[in-house]
Amino acid sequence: MLAGMDRIVIVGAGQGAAQCVEGLRRRGYGGELTVIGDEPVLPYQRPPLSKKYLAGELPVERMLLRHEAFYAEQRVAMRTGRRVMRIDRDSRRLHLDDGAVQDYDALVMATGSRPRSLPLEGVDAPGVHVLRTMADADALRVEAAAGKHAVIIGGGYIGLETAATLRQLGMEVTVLEAADRVMNRVVAEPVSAYYHHEHTHHGVTIRCGARVNGLRTDANGRIAAVLTDAGEVLADLLVVGVGVVPNDELAREAGLDCDNGILVDERCRTADPLIYAIGDCSNHPSMHYGRRVRLESVDNAFEQAATVAANLAGVDTVHNRVPWFWSDQYHHKLLIVGLAAGHDRVVLRGEPASHSFSCCYLREGELIAIDTVNNAKDQMAARKLIAARFRPDPAKLADASIALKDCGG
Repeated sequence: MLAGMDRIVIVGAGQGAAQCVEGLRRRGYGGELTVIGDEPVLPYQRPPLSKKYLAGELPVERMLLRHEAFYAEQRVAMRTGRRVMRIDRDSRRLHLDDGAVQDYDALVMATGSRPRSLPLEGVDAPGVHVLRTMADADALRVEAAAGKHAVIIGGGYIGLETAATLRQLGMEVTVLEAADRVMNRVVAEPVSAYYHHEHTHHGVTIRCGARVNGLRTDANGRIAAVLTDAGEVLADLLVVGVGVVPNDELAREAGLDCDNGILVDERCRTADPLIYAIGDCSNHPSMHYGRRVRLESVDNAFEQAATVAANLAGVDTVHNRVPWFWSDQYHHKLLIVGLAAGHDRVVLRGEPASHSFSCCYLREGELIAIDTVNNAKDQMAARKLIAARFRPDPAKLADASIALKDCGG
């Protein structure tokens, strides 16, 4: 164990915090552990919020990453429903919203992210929703009723997952996407086209190239319509899903370096050697891709938390993982391994009509990322191959009958 680390405090109570607690205790850390989170619940899974939890198929108890007894057994002070207002780095002290103070010897920032807002009048009106917290999902579920019309601004993961769930609940759903295709920032064109078709097959209306100009409310101040270049789209409720921004204000105010998140080194350590940052709020150097990235995924939060726990326990550990992401929409599972930015070629494996296929991204002959749809074999193989800087033969790669691992040039 590192000397002088008698009190470790984690700010934020999500996936990263829960994993960091578990990792520290598993590695034998015996000091004080405190987790401070602004939501009034224990750390829970976020991915089901737009899916089974929103649909009412998953109770709160099954959303929790660990139950209360675990934190009691591990001697973790859980301060939920509390917000840290200021970090005093000189005295190593946190000031909370209730006037309390919390001293630390090491601090882990796991503050996550929040939904990006739209600069439109009426965005705070009743009936306008975002989906980031359990409370957000609860509020949306109360208003989701069969026969009503939901409009979703944003055709990314959250927008499409929410569209699928609301459609399954019997709502009429329209998705407004500004780009020329859904999920355009994260997947190849064949994958976008596949999901566009699946959503329309299930009765969702998708309008790409939709420019939102404003919102209209009714006489009671409730959302009534979304105004676009092509006219009004009537809405009984509206979900805004246009991405997230990192919660790095607390770090900025404390004088830590930030740029699209809290800047950390390969050990997830900030400019202050006693403060670490993990998860959505963290901007870290990807050693595999040779550039800085800020990743919004459970896997990244999990792996960075494990890295920090090891370093705080005195085991020098570098964070160097190929990331992966997933999205469940209807009965289709999209899994993405790696980061496709900078690719110069896309190779399609299999036919989308078969409902099981992959899109491989190459850069100068190297496999750097893959999108897989209902194709577990390819995504499992790709995790090892991308990490090993696999250089496939494009002709073999395009033949889905050849196992991915056997596509070497």
